[in-house]
Amino acid sequence: MSRRYEQLVKEHTNSTETLAAGLRALPKESKSSFASTQAAWRFYQNKNVSLEKLSEPLLDAAHEGVSSHCTQYALCVHDWSRLNYRKHTSKEDRYQITHKTDVGYDLQSSLLISADTGKPIAPVAQRLVTADMSHATYPTEENSPIKSHLDEVTDCMKWLEAQEFKKPLIHIIDREADSIGHIRQWEKNKIRWLTRSRVSSRIEYEGKSMRCENVAEQLHFTRVRKVNYKGKLHWQWIAETPICITRQAKPSQKKQKKPAVSGVPVNARLVVSRIQSDSGEILANWLLISNVMDVKAEEIALWYYWRWQIESWFKLLKRAGHDLESWQQESGSAIAKRLLVASMACVVVWEIASAKGESAEAFRDFLIRLSGRQMKYKVRYTNTALLAGLWSFLSMLEVLQTWSAEQLEEMKEMAEYFFS
Repeated sequence: MSRRYEQLVKEHTNSTETLAAGLRALPKESKSSFASTQAAWRFYQNKNVSLEKLSEPLLDAAHEGVSSHCTQYALCVHDWSRLNYRKHTSKEDRYQITHKTDVGYDLQSSLLISADTGKPIAPVAQRLVTADMSHATYPTEENSPIKSHLDEVTDCMKWLEAQEFKKPLIHIIDREADSIGHIRQWEKNKIRWLTRSRVSSRIEYEGKSMRCENVAEQLHFTRVRKVNYKGKLHWQWIAETPICITRQAKPSQKKQKKPAVSGVPVNARLVVSRIQSDSGEILANWLLISNVMDVKAEEIALWYYWRWQIESWFKLLKRAGHDLESWQQESGSAIAKRLLVASMACVVVWEIASAKGESAEAFRDFLIRLSGRQMKYKVRYTNTALLAGLWSFLSMLEVLQTWSAEQLEEMKEMAEYFFS
Protein backbone atom coordinates (compact mmCIF):
# COMPACT_ATOMS: atom_id res chain seq x y z
CA MET A 1 0.00 0.00 0.00
CA SER A 2 2.86 2.41 0.80
CA ARG A 3 4.44 1.75 -2.61
CA ARG A 4 1.15 2.50 -4.35
CA TYR A 5 0.80 5.71 -2.33
CA GLU A 6 4.30 6.85 -3.30
CA GLN A 7 3.57 6.06 -6.94
CA LEU A 8 0.32 8.06 -6.84
CA VAL A 9 2.08 11.06 -5.29
CA LYS A 10 4.66 10.99 -8.09
CA GLU A 11 1.87 10.75 -10.67
CA HIS A 12 0.29 13.89 -9.19
CA THR A 13 3.43 15.99 -9.72
CA ASN A 14 2.02 17.37 -12.96
CA SER A 15 -0.16 20.20 -14.20
CA THR A 16 -3.40 18.80 -15.59
CA GLU A 17 -6.02 20.34 -17.84
CA THR A 18 -9.81 20.32 -17.84
CA LEU A 19 -9.96 17.78 -20.66
CA ALA A 20 -7.17 15.66 -19.15
CA ALA A 21 -7.69 15.87 -15.39
CA GLY A 22 -7.34 12.15 -14.79
CA LEU A 23 -4.32 10.32 -13.48
CA ARG A 24 -1.23 10.83 -15.64
CA ALA A 25 0.82 7.64 -15.47
CA LEU A 26 4.59 7.72 -15.53
CA PRO A 27 5.99 6.07 -18.70
CA LYS A 28 6.67 2.40 -18.10
CA GLU A 29 7.06 -0.14 -20.86
CA SER A 30 5.46 -2.94 -18.84
CA LYS A 31 2.47 -0.94 -17.60
CA SER A 32 -0.21 0.89 -19.56
CA SER A 33 -1.90 4.12 -18.49
CA PHE A 34 -5.15 2.20 -18.14
CA ALA A 35 -3.50 -0.20 -15.69
CA SER A 36 -2.35 2.75 -13.58
CA THR A 37 -5.86 4.17 -13.62
CA GLN A 38 -7.32 0.84 -12.50
CA ALA A 39 -4.75 0.56 -9.71
CA ALA A 40 -5.60 4.07 -8.53
CA TRP A 41 -9.33 3.25 -8.56
CA ARG A 42 -8.73 0.16 -6.40
CA PHE A 43 -6.59 2.25 -4.03
CA TYR A 44 -9.28 4.89 -3.49
CA GLN A 45 -12.01 2.23 -3.10
CA ASN A 46 -9.98 0.23 -0.56
CA LYS A 47 -11.73 0.50 2.82
CA ASN A 48 -8.36 0.12 4.58
CA VAL A 49 -7.20 3.36 2.93
CA SER A 50 -8.81 5.85 5.32
CA LEU A 51 -8.51 9.63 5.31
CA GLU A 52 -6.72 9.47 8.66
CA LYS A 53 -4.15 7.08 7.19
CA LEU A 54 -3.62 9.21 4.07
CA SER A 55 -3.19 12.33 6.19
CA GLU A 56 -0.34 10.84 8.26
CA PRO A 57 2.42 11.73 5.73
CA LEU A 58 1.08 15.29 5.61
CA LEU A 59 1.08 15.52 9.40
CA ASP A 60 4.65 14.14 9.53
CA ALA A 61 5.73 16.74 6.95
CA ALA A 62 4.04 19.45 9.03
CA HIS A 63 5.89 18.44 12.22
CA GLU A 64 9.20 18.36 10.37
CA GLY A 65 8.49 21.68 8.63
CA VAL A 66 7.55 23.46 11.86
CA SER A 67 10.77 22.26 13.49
CA SER A 68 12.98 23.41 10.60
CA HIS A 69 11.19 26.54 9.30
CA CYS A 70 9.69 28.19 12.41
CA THR A 71 11.57 30.02 15.18
CA GLN A 72 8.89 31.21 17.62
CA TYR A 73 5.47 30.45 16.15
CA ALA A 74 3.86 28.53 13.28
CA LEU A 75 0.88 29.98 11.46
CA CYS A 76 -2.18 27.82 10.77
CA VAL A 77 -4.52 29.37 8.21
CA HIS A 78 -8.08 28.05 8.00
CA ASP A 79 -10.33 28.71 5.02
CA TRP A 80 -13.12 27.26 2.90
CA SER A 81 -13.47 26.69 -0.82
CA ARG A 82 -16.49 25.48 -2.78
CA LEU A 83 -15.84 22.67 -5.26
CA ASN A 84 -18.24 23.04 -8.17
CA TYR A 85 -19.33 19.79 -9.82
CA ARG A 86 -22.56 21.07 -11.35
CA LYS A 87 -22.24 18.96 -14.50
CA HIS A 88 -20.91 15.83 -12.74
CA THR A 89 -24.24 14.00 -12.47
CA SER A 90 -22.48 10.74 -11.52
CA LYS A 91 -21.59 12.28 -8.15
CA GLU A 92 -24.83 11.52 -6.35
CA ASP A 93 -23.70 13.04 -3.04
CA ARG A 94 -23.40 16.57 -4.43
CA TYR A 95 -25.57 19.31 -2.97
CA GLN A 96 -26.54 22.89 -3.71
CA ILE A 97 -24.08 24.96 -1.68
CA THR A 98 -25.40 28.45 -2.41
CA HIS A 99 -27.16 29.41 -5.65
CA LYS A 100 -28.58 27.01 -8.25
CA THR A 101 -25.42 26.78 -10.35
CA ASP A 102 -23.16 26.19 -7.34
CA VAL A 103 -23.52 22.43 -6.87
CA GLY A 104 -20.80 20.21 -5.46
CA TYR A 105 -18.91 19.96 -2.17
CA ASP A 106 -17.63 22.34 0.48
CA LEU A 107 -13.95 22.01 1.40
CA GLN A 108 -12.44 23.25 4.68
CA SER A 109 -8.63 23.24 4.80
CA SER A 110 -6.00 24.16 7.37
CA LEU A 111 -2.60 25.11 5.98
CA LEU A 112 0.55 25.46 8.08
CA ILE A 113 2.80 28.40 7.14
CA SER A 114 6.17 29.49 8.47
CA ALA A 115 5.81 32.56 10.69
CA ASP A 116 9.41 33.44 9.73
CA THR A 117 9.16 33.42 5.94
CA GLY A 118 5.49 33.07 5.02
CA LYS A 119 6.27 29.92 3.03
CA PRO A 120 3.65 27.12 3.04
CA ILE A 121 4.62 23.94 4.89
CA ALA A 122 1.75 21.45 4.64
CA PRO A 123 -2.05 21.18 4.81
CA VAL A 124 -2.58 19.52 8.18
CA ALA A 125 -6.35 19.09 8.22
CA GLN A 126 -9.11 18.86 5.63
CA ARG A 127 -12.83 18.30 5.72
CA LEU A 128 -14.97 17.70 2.63
CA VAL A 129 -18.70 18.18 3.18
CA THR A 130 -21.13 16.31 0.92
CA ALA A 131 -24.90 16.17 0.90
CA ASP A 132 -25.08 13.56 3.63
CA MET A 133 -21.84 13.65 5.63
CA SER A 134 -18.43 15.19 6.29
CA HIS A 135 -15.22 13.43 5.25
CA ALA A 136 -12.57 14.70 7.69
CA THR A 137 -8.91 13.85 8.25
CA TYR A 138 -9.35 14.37 12.00
CA PRO A 139 -11.71 12.56 14.40
CA THR A 140 -15.32 13.76 14.39
CA GLU A 141 -18.49 12.57 16.09
CA GLU A 142 -20.14 9.72 14.19
CA ASN A 143 -23.54 10.48 12.67
CA SER A 144 -23.34 14.08 13.90
CA PRO A 145 -25.18 16.71 11.82
CA ILE A 146 -23.14 18.84 9.43
CA LYS A 147 -21.87 21.82 11.40
CA SER A 148 -21.40 25.47 10.52
CA HIS A 149 -18.01 26.65 9.26
CA LEU A 150 -16.86 28.10 12.57
CA ASP A 151 -18.15 25.17 14.63
CA GLU A 152 -16.26 22.68 12.48
CA VAL A 153 -13.07 24.76 12.43
CA THR A 154 -13.23 25.06 16.23
CA ASP A 155 -13.16 21.25 16.43
CA CYS A 156 -10.23 21.28 14.01
CA MET A 157 -8.33 23.83 16.12
CA LYS A 158 -8.73 21.73 19.27
CA TRP A 159 -7.44 18.65 17.45
CA LEU A 160 -4.46 20.52 16.01
CA GLU A 161 -3.53 21.91 19.42
CA ALA A 162 -3.45 18.33 20.73
CA GLN A 163 -0.85 17.35 18.08
CA GLU A 164 1.91 19.03 20.14
CA PHE A 165 3.86 20.81 17.43
CA LYS A 166 7.33 22.03 18.40
CA LYS A 167 6.18 25.65 18.11
CA PRO A 168 2.86 27.18 19.27
CA LEU A 169 0.23 27.65 16.54
CA ILE A 170 -1.36 30.97 15.62
CA HIS A 171 -4.75 30.23 14.04
CA ILE A 172 -5.61 32.75 11.30
CA ILE A 173 -9.07 33.06 9.77
CA ASP A 174 -10.64 35.72 7.57
CA ARG A 175 -13.42 38.09 8.57
CA GLU A 176 -15.95 35.24 8.92
CA ALA A 177 -14.29 34.46 12.28
CA ASP A 178 -15.32 37.79 13.83
CA SER A 179 -17.76 35.87 16.04
CA ILE A 180 -17.46 36.62 19.74
CA GLY A 181 -19.20 33.37 20.69
CA HIS A 182 -16.51 31.33 18.95
CA ILE A 183 -13.70 33.62 20.10
CA ARG A 184 -14.78 32.95 23.70
CA GLN A 185 -14.57 29.20 22.99
CA TRP A 186 -11.02 29.67 21.65
CA GLU A 187 -10.06 31.69 24.71
CA LYS A 188 -11.43 28.98 26.99
CA ASN A 189 -9.28 26.39 25.19
CA LYS A 190 -6.19 28.68 25.30
CA ILE A 191 -6.00 28.94 21.52
CA ARG A 192 -3.97 31.76 19.95
CA TRP A 193 -6.00 33.44 17.21
CA LEU A 194 -5.85 36.24 14.65
CA THR A 195 -8.78 37.41 12.55
CA ARG A 196 -10.06 40.41 10.65
CA SER A 197 -12.77 42.41 12.33
CA ARG A 198 -15.86 43.73 10.62
CA VAL A 199 -15.94 47.52 10.52
CA SER A 200 -19.26 47.58 12.39
CA SER A 201 -18.22 45.25 15.23
CA ARG A 202 -18.32 46.93 18.63
CA ILE A 203 -15.30 46.85 20.92
CA GLU A 204 -14.38 48.51 24.22
CA TYR A 205 -11.77 51.26 23.78
CA GLU A 206 -10.68 53.44 26.72
CA GLY A 207 -13.83 52.44 28.61
CA LYS A 208 -16.24 53.20 25.75
CA SER A 209 -18.13 50.87 23.42
CA MET A 210 -17.38 51.93 19.84
CA ARG A 211 -17.47 50.60 16.30
CA CYS A 212 -14.14 49.13 15.30
CA GLU A 213 -13.74 51.51 12.34
CA ASN A 214 -14.28 54.52 14.67
CA VAL A 215 -11.57 53.28 17.03
CA ALA A 216 -9.16 52.99 14.10
CA GLU A 217 -9.70 56.64 13.20
CA GLN A 218 -8.46 57.75 16.65
CA LEU A 219 -5.14 55.87 16.55
CA HIS A 220 -1.67 57.14 15.72
CA PHE A 221 -0.14 55.47 12.65
CA THR A 222 3.52 54.72 11.99
CA ARG A 223 5.01 54.13 8.55
CA VAL A 224 6.73 50.72 8.59
CA ARG A 225 7.48 49.28 5.13
CA LYS A 226 6.79 49.46 1.41
CA VAL A 227 4.52 46.74 0.06
CA ASN A 228 3.35 45.69 -3.38
CA TYR A 229 -0.27 46.69 -3.93
CA LYS A 230 -1.78 45.95 -7.36
CA GLY A 231 1.62 45.97 -9.00
CA LYS A 232 2.92 49.18 -7.40
CA LEU A 233 4.91 49.90 -4.24
CA HIS A 234 3.10 51.87 -1.54
CA TRP A 235 3.78 52.56 2.12
CA GLN A 236 2.15 50.46 4.82
CA TRP A 237 1.10 52.30 7.99
CA ILE A 238 0.43 50.49 11.28
CA ALA A 239 -1.44 51.46 14.46
CA GLU A 240 -2.45 49.41 17.47
CA THR A 241 -4.24 49.59 20.80
CA PRO A 242 -5.41 47.19 23.52
CA ILE A 243 -9.14 46.51 23.40
CA CYS A 244 -11.77 44.48 25.24
CA ILE A 245 -14.68 42.66 23.62
CA THR A 246 -17.76 42.51 25.82
CA ARG A 247 -20.63 42.31 23.33
CA GLN A 248 -23.17 39.50 23.37
CA ALA A 249 -22.89 36.55 21.00
CA LYS A 250 -25.66 36.34 18.44
CA PRO A 251 -26.24 32.73 17.30
CA SER A 252 -27.35 32.03 13.75
CA GLN A 253 -31.06 32.73 13.23
CA LYS A 254 -31.41 30.64 10.04
CA LYS A 255 -33.11 27.54 11.50
CA GLN A 256 -34.78 29.04 14.54
CA LYS A 257 -34.78 32.25 16.50
CA LYS A 258 -32.28 32.20 19.35
CA PRO A 259 -31.57 34.80 22.05
CA ALA A 260 -28.26 36.67 22.33
CA VAL A 261 -25.77 35.13 24.76
CA SER A 262 -23.65 37.08 27.23
CA GLY A 263 -20.12 35.98 28.09
CA VAL A 264 -16.89 36.89 29.79
CA PRO A 265 -14.92 39.91 28.47
CA VAL A 266 -12.12 39.06 26.02
CA ASN A 267 -8.93 41.11 26.24
CA ALA A 268 -7.25 41.47 22.85
CA ARG A 269 -5.41 43.97 20.67
CA LEU A 270 -6.53 45.86 17.60
CA VAL A 271 -3.92 46.21 14.85
CA VAL A 272 -4.84 48.48 11.96
CA SER A 273 -2.91 48.06 8.72
CA ARG A 274 -3.30 50.66 5.99
CA ILE A 275 -1.84 50.95 2.52
CA GLN A 276 -1.63 54.58 1.46
CA SER A 277 -0.58 56.30 -1.74
CA ASP A 278 1.96 59.13 -1.71
CA SER A 279 -0.95 61.58 -1.85
CA GLY A 280 -2.44 60.08 1.33
CA GLU A 281 -5.28 58.11 -0.29
CA ILE A 282 -6.16 54.96 1.69
CA LEU A 283 -5.92 52.08 -0.78
CA ALA A 284 -6.51 49.22 1.69
CA ASN A 285 -7.51 49.04 5.35
CA TRP A 286 -7.34 45.93 7.56
CA LEU A 287 -8.83 45.90 11.07
CA LEU A 288 -7.11 42.97 12.76
CA ILE A 289 -7.87 41.61 16.24
CA SER A 290 -5.79 39.02 18.06
CA ASN A 291 -4.94 37.68 21.50
CA VAL A 292 -1.24 37.35 20.59
CA MET A 293 0.44 40.06 22.66
CA ASP A 294 4.18 39.31 22.53
CA VAL A 295 4.99 40.25 18.91
CA LYS A 296 5.15 43.62 17.18
CA ALA A 297 2.09 45.00 15.45
CA GLU A 298 3.82 45.07 12.07
CA GLU A 299 4.49 41.34 12.41
CA ILE A 300 0.81 40.69 13.12
CA ALA A 301 -0.06 42.57 9.92
CA LEU A 302 2.52 40.56 7.98
CA TRP A 303 1.09 37.29 9.30
CA TYR A 304 -2.34 38.22 8.07
CA TYR A 305 -0.90 39.20 4.69
CA TRP A 306 0.59 35.70 4.46
CA ARG A 307 -2.91 34.28 4.92
CA TRP A 308 -3.16 34.64 1.14
CA GLN A 309 -0.99 31.52 0.80
CA ILE A 310 -4.05 29.34 1.32
CA GLU A 311 -5.80 31.11 -1.57
CA SER A 312 -2.75 30.39 -3.74
CA TRP A 313 -2.93 26.75 -2.67
CA PHE A 314 -6.61 26.53 -3.61
CA LYS A 315 -5.66 28.00 -6.99
CA LEU A 316 -2.92 25.38 -7.38
CA LEU A 317 -5.49 22.65 -6.67
CA LYS A 318 -8.38 24.02 -8.70
CA ARG A 319 -6.96 25.91 -11.64
CA ALA A 320 -3.22 26.36 -12.03
CA GLY A 321 -2.16 22.82 -11.18
CA HIS A 322 -4.43 19.84 -10.53
CA ASP A 323 -7.77 21.08 -11.94
CA LEU A 324 -9.60 19.56 -9.00
CA GLU A 325 -13.07 20.53 -10.23
CA SER A 326 -12.64 18.29 -13.28
CA TRP A 327 -11.81 15.08 -11.37
CA GLN A 328 -14.05 12.20 -12.37
CA GLN A 329 -14.19 10.26 -9.09
CA GLU A 330 -17.86 9.53 -8.38
CA SER A 331 -18.10 10.29 -4.66
CA GLY A 332 -16.95 12.81 -2.11
CA SER A 333 -15.05 10.07 -0.31
CA ALA A 334 -12.91 9.28 -3.37
CA ILE A 335 -12.37 12.98 -4.11
CA ALA A 336 -11.21 13.53 -0.52
CA LYS A 337 -8.72 10.65 -0.74
CA ARG A 338 -7.27 11.80 -4.05
CA LEU A 339 -7.09 15.34 -2.69
CA LEU A 340 -4.76 14.17 0.10
CA VAL A 341 -2.48 12.49 -2.45
CA ALA A 342 -2.36 15.66 -4.56
CA SER A 343 -1.70 17.69 -1.39
CA MET A 344 1.41 15.62 -0.70
CA ALA A 345 2.67 16.40 -4.20
CA CYS A 346 2.23 20.11 -3.36
CA VAL A 347 4.23 19.64 -0.15
CA VAL A 348 7.11 18.18 -2.17
CA VAL A 349 7.06 21.21 -4.47
CA TRP A 350 6.95 23.64 -1.52
CA GLU A 351 10.01 21.94 -0.02
CA ILE A 352 11.83 22.33 -3.33
CA ALA A 353 10.80 26.00 -3.45
CA SER A 354 11.98 26.76 0.11
CA ALA A 355 15.24 24.78 -0.01
CA LYS A 356 18.38 26.92 0.41
CA GLY A 357 21.81 26.70 -1.16
CA GLU A 358 23.38 26.78 -4.61
CA SER A 359 22.40 23.19 -5.43
CA ALA A 360 18.76 23.95 -4.59
CA GLU A 361 18.85 27.06 -6.82
CA ALA A 362 20.35 25.01 -9.64
CA PHE A 363 17.71 22.30 -9.22
CA ARG A 364 14.88 24.86 -9.37
CA ASP A 365 16.37 26.43 -12.52
CA PHE A 366 16.65 22.94 -14.02
CA LEU A 367 12.98 22.16 -13.29
CA ILE A 368 11.85 25.48 -14.78
CA ARG A 369 13.80 24.68 -17.95
CA LEU A 370 12.09 21.30 -18.12
CA SER A 371 8.65 22.81 -17.55
CA GLY A 372 8.94 24.99 -20.65
CA ARG A 373 7.11 27.77 -18.78
CA GLN A 374 7.73 31.47 -19.35
CA MET A 375 8.44 33.40 -16.13
CA LYS A 376 7.58 37.03 -15.48
CA TYR A 377 10.45 39.49 -15.31
CA LYS A 378 12.60 38.87 -12.17
CA VAL A 379 10.47 35.84 -11.20
CA ARG A 380 12.73 32.79 -10.89
CA TYR A 381 9.99 30.18 -10.47
CA THR A 382 6.37 29.48 -9.61
CA ASN A 383 4.95 26.47 -7.81
CA THR A 384 2.94 25.50 -10.88
CA ALA A 385 6.04 25.56 -13.08
CA LEU A 386 8.01 23.55 -10.51
CA LEU A 387 5.19 21.00 -10.47
CA ALA A 388 5.29 20.67 -14.27
CA GLY A 389 9.09 20.50 -14.32
CA LEU A 390 9.20 17.84 -11.61
CA TRP A 391 6.76 15.69 -13.59
CA SER A 392 9.00 15.98 -16.67
CA PHE A 393 12.07 15.05 -14.63
CA LEU A 394 10.41 12.00 -13.05
CA SER A 395 9.26 10.93 -16.51
CA MET A 396 12.82 11.27 -17.80
CA LEU A 397 14.14 9.10 -14.97
CA GLU A 398 11.46 6.49 -15.66
CA VAL A 399 12.36 6.46 -19.36
CA LEU A 400 16.08 6.02 -18.64
CA GLN A 401 15.33 3.11 -16.29
CA THR A 402 12.94 1.41 -18.72
CA TRP A 403 14.52 1.72 -22.19
CA SER A 404 18.12 1.02 -23.09
CA ALA A 405 20.46 3.57 -24.66
CA GLU A 406 20.26 1.69 -27.97
CA GLN A 407 16.46 1.77 -27.95
CA LEU A 408 16.41 5.48 -27.16
CA GLU A 409 18.91 6.20 -29.93
CA GLU A 410 16.71 4.29 -32.37
CA MET A 411 13.65 6.27 -31.34
CA LYS A 412 15.62 9.52 -31.59
CA GLU A 413 16.52 8.66 -35.19
CA MET A 414 12.85 7.90 -35.88
CA ALA A 415 11.80 11.29 -34.50
CA GLU A 416 14.43 13.10 -36.56
CA TYR A 417 13.19 11.26 -39.66
CA PHE A 418 9.68 12.61 -39.20
CA PHE A 419 10.98 16.15 -38.65
CA SER A 420 13.19 16.06 -41.73
